[in-house]
Amino acid sequence: MEKSLLIAGFGGQGVMLIGKTLCLTANDNGMNATFFPAYGTAQRGGTANCTCIISDEEIGSPVCETFDNLIVMNEPSYQKFAPTLKEGGEIILNSSMVTSRPADGVKYYAIDSIKIANDLGNTKVANMVILGAYIAVAGNLDVDQVKEQVKHALHGKEALFDINMKAIDAGIAAVKSA
Repeated sequence: MEKSLLIAGFGGQGVMLIGKTLCLTANDNGMNATFFPAYGTAQRGGTANCTCIISDEEIGSPVCETFDNLIVMNEPSYQKFAPTLKEGGEIILNSSMVTSRPADGVKYYAIDSIKIANDLGNTKVANMVILGAYIAVAGNLDVDQVKEQVKHALHGKEALFDINMKAIDAGIAAVKSA
């Protein structure tokens, strides 16, 4: 089964880290995955998005026009990409920065990731809260393997391991309590 995901937000929100982590975890589990980044005019503060496709079969192209799932980290990204959601798809919204809500009938999860990250002690882990939320929604990746991939990405910054793992768990909990 093939699943497409678009992750979008401002540069600096950790959009690419979420996408890379998901795809590398899928690869480590013997699945096929593509990661297709797109950057705006500036990395930090400009727009950024990436497409991830995860499949148990060969993937024909990393390019999609419509998506099974969306992760939207800011309002401009919501306005641009909400129409690309396939019927029956799901959206994870960073409700700290996205005030719009999908039309009736669209399943979505509004996660106040900045507040959750702030409560943990560091707003910079808001992307890990959203990653945890996606893991809970998608249900096709093992949380422990995702955490190992995050630790690998943070190599040399071991002091950040604990808060990032707590942020992933908080994102999972936010979806389960929704």
